[in-house]
Amino acid sequence: MTTQVLPKVNSLGDWASLAFEKHFQKTLKHEPEVLKDRDPEELHQMRVGMRRLRSAAQGFRPVVTLPKAAQDRKIGKIARCLGGLRDLDVLLEALENRYKPNLPTQEQVELDKAMQQLRKQRRQAFKKVRAILGDKSYLMLKQKLQEWLDSPIYTDISLLPIQEVLPDLLLPEISQLFLHPGWLVGVEKEDVETSDNQDFLLQKTNSKYQVVKIKNDNYSISISDTEEENLHSLRKEVKRVRYQMSLFTEFYGPTYEAYLKDMKDIQEYLGDIQDSAVLRE
Repeated sequence: MTTQVLPKVNSLGDWASLAFEKHFQKTLKHEPEVLKDRDPEELHQMRVGMRRLRSAAQGFRPVVTLPKAAQDRKIGKIARCLGGLRDLDVLLEALENRYKPNLPTQEQVELDKAMQQLRKQRRQAFKKVRAILGDKSYLMLKQKLQEWLDSPIYTDISLLPIQEVLPDLLLPEISQLFLHPGWLVGVEKEDVETSDNQDFLLQKTNSKYQVVKIKNDNYSISISDTEEENLHSLRKEVKRVRYQMSLFTEFYGPTYEAYLKDMKDIQEYLGDIQDSAVLRE
């Protein structure tokens, strides 16, 4: 029999404060090294902290009353700026280490030219990051959020026991994820229902759908620009919900953690698709 030791915090408000404190401190921890611009991992960790902070602001919206300067839209602005720089780091790393070694010499020369342009873009992106981290709005965000952590302001439902209301907090987020149109890319309901074999996908060719049987892992599906946007949006939604769910692993068992692992895998697969789309452009 597995005994689960639950945290000492009991109320929804207690847990909200704990989440904000954790992600806020993670963000602050990596900020100085991000400004030095020496290690891409520091940027990655600060971006993760900022995104999880935003997920907490969104997920606990019914529970907390945040100052205007520290609400999720303000946090999102910073996270997007960090994300622009991080995306370039990821792309440059992939080109250098995954793609370039497999190219003929002449194509490597051409790729080097393209990477020079990307590095110029990265320098501009870093200037934006440096500027926004020194901007009054970001400094105010940090100040007001710290003030809130010192003296949290909650709504009435914050006093409810977290174990009783946690499903009600998570289910709307998960339902929204399951209803995302990105899950339907390459799938047409009518064809799937009339098929006796479940190992089918639909391939869109010349604006028409064709049923394609999956025989192994070496298959491909043509998708439109709109479908690419849906998949990119789905990836962001998977990440957002995963961040929110990861706050509550202490309250559930190994099955819950397995679902989080599945979501991380899905996020990575969708990321590979997005990387391919960027490279094609």
